[in-house]
Amino acid sequence: MKAKVYDLEGKTVGDVELPKVFSTSYRPDVIKRAVLAQQSAKRQPYGTDPLAGLRSSAHYHGSRHYRFKMMNMEMSRLPRIHGKVGYMVWRGRVAPQAVKGRRAHPPKAAKIWLQQINQKEKQLAIKSALAASARSELLKVRGHTFDTPVIFVDDFENIKNTKKISQLLGKVMPAEIERSEKKKVRAGRGTMRGRRYTKKKGPLVIMSKNCPALKASRNIPGVDAVSSANLNAELLAPGAQAGRLLITTKAALDSLQKKFQ
Repeated sequence: MKAKVYDLEGKTVGDVELPKVFSTSYRPDVIKRAVLAQQSAKRQPYGTDPLAGLRSSAHYHGSRHYRFKMMNMEMSRLPRIHGKVGYMVWRGRVAPQAVKGRRAHPPKAAKIWLQQINQKEKQLAIKSALAASARSELLKVRGHTFDTPVIFVDDFENIKNTKKISQLLGKVMPAEIERSEKKKVRAGRGTMRGRRYTKKKGPLVIMSKNCPALKASRNIPGVDAVSSANLNAELLAPGAQAGRLLITTKAALDSLQKKFQ
């Protein structure tokens, strides 16, 4: 499989053969598993106060042959408030079905949200998601306008200015950049909770190493940037939907070839 190579003027200067990793079979099940496992690490534990609903003097006497028995009293057998407290006498408390009682099964802070995944599975998910980025039908499902990854010459990695990268991408893929800049107001309660707008996920920039272009690319709306050493399934398949458009260089392709050979 081949892809076009562009220079820093936005003109095609030839073709390049994509590495063997781009021929990996498409495994949406493994990709989804890897993305969910990665997202689970961001989940913050939460739970109720362990004493919620239990701060009460209510109790229950269960013995039948006891002076202060609570059986045969023509009332349901619940922990109840005792003593001379006026209208609160015999009010049910503590039990889940009682007013102001505890919850039967509250969320517990001790629950472990982190999902485990095998290293080989994680690698297969990344390889499969890379291969999906070279399949035209999957790119179209995500709304991209290109059929193959966009490859630039190695000098692209040395660009330090966000404006230059934005102008260069505007020449090569104007529809893609225009699509990424659009945002709309989210429907529902999220508008009140710090997530008022939704944006499209644009291309993913992959460089061979930590270079100036990585930092410069991150400020473009919808564009994410990562080195080949730090690739993960969630960047390649946001929302577990594979087929994200890639922007990379010849040097980055070589590093991917070495990493996944």
